[in-house]
Amino acid sequence: MITVTHDRFALREAFTISRGSKTHADVLTVRITRGGAQGWGESVPYARYGETLGSVAALIETLPEAIGRDALQSALPAGAARNAVDCALWDLECKLAGKRAWQIANLPAPRPMQTAFTLSLDSPDVMRAKAAANAHRPTLKIKLGTPDDMPRLEAVRAGAPRARLIIDANEGWTPEMYSDLAPHLIRLGVALVEQPLPAGADEMLAEIARPLPVCADESAHDASSLPALVGRYDMVNLKLDKTGGLTEALIARQAARALGLQVMVGCMVGSSLAMAPAALLAQGADYADLDGPLLLREDRATPLHYDTQGLHPPPPDLWG
Repeated sequence: MITVTHDRFALREAFTISRGSKTHADVLTVRITRGGAQGWGESVPYARYGETLGSVAALIETLPEAIGRDALQSALPAGAARNAVDCALWDLECKLAGKRAWQIANLPAPRPMQTAFTLSLDSPDVMRAKAAANAHRPTLKIKLGTPDDMPRLEAVRAGAPRARLIIDANEGWTPEMYSDLAPHLIRLGVALVEQPLPAGADEMLAEIARPLPVCADESAHDASSLPALVGRYDMVNLKLDKTGGLTEALIARQAARALGLQVMVGCMVGSSLAMAPAALLAQGADYADLDGPLLLREDRATPLHYDTQGLHPPPPDLWG
């Protein structure tokens, strides 16, 4: 039996990017019950990709009850619907076999990993205060993507002078804006820039200088999308809601490395259930950006554990 529910988790504070703000994480939870066991998974439908809670739930409801992971890959396209079902099937397989997901995937046992912490878009004063409050974290990811980004970036660097900085423009810049900002990004010690130009209008990245690494997010989806990014990007941000689950994400990770692309493993704003399979994918990645639960005021009954070592692998009673 496959069931789909809508769950809502309040955020600690409003989360803002160049496309808008949210105060809650609205997710779909899929539960699959077979053989006396139940597996579950979570996805975050994303309007940027034409997804809604209703459209994703409707896709899931078209699936046969006995669907398996192999058949699922062709039954649904890459996206949030396939992700929730795929991750639920992984969890179900673990419960039926009495094994952990990393054992089924023939991967090394996962270890704690450092993850970036995201500062959402706000005024320079507010972003400086937030940077100062999180200056102890090794990596801060700053949401930008407006014509007035330099004061914000300067403020964050002043608030967290020793943190590694990642900039995420969320498709908000033009080639001219990026070229103008790039020298200042280097001066302020920015480690990389994520999706500076709109997906579908990023050809210029192959023609203009890239003085610091550029990571594809909205331009990168499943493994088939990656070859076209070579020469434009240096890194890809793999998210389970884009790849359509852990099964395809593991293939995409291998494909990215074969193409000479570095790998970031990121997330939408979701609960610990969404981050749990991504934590397995992020093992050995160049960057992990799995801070979704840190942005929540409420979470799953068994949440992921974060401490000075970073994000710890999920316990079996959460997932996998």
